[in-house]
Amino acid sequence: MTKADLIDEVSRLAELTRKDSEVILETIFDSVVRSLRAGDKIEIRGFGSFRTRQRKPRIGRNPKTGERVEVPAKKIPFFKPSKELKDLVNLGDSSETSGTPASSAPPTQ
Repeated sequence: MTKADLIDEVSRLAELTRKDSEVILETIFDSVVRSLRAGDKIEIRGFGSFRTRQRKPRIGRNPKTGERVEVPAKKIPFFKPSKELKDLVNLGDSSETSGTPASSAPPTQ
């Protein structure tokens, strides 16, 4: 799903104009970015949490030339899904992961 698809979905479900939906989504995204830049953690119950993690400086390699490159320390955004989101995403996957349909009877001999 793209940002445009998300705007269309919000517009349709909330019965808002596309422009109003776009403003709402942009406001949400801007608020998340501002909070992360300030070092705050964002927690959306039932969905997950956003926070930043600090990466240490390291020595990397330029893949084209093989030359050593210093990679500076930096903050990266990190998303941790909630248990509810994980459960919703995996709903109905129990029979698919085992390789056999859940309703099949054991083989007869």
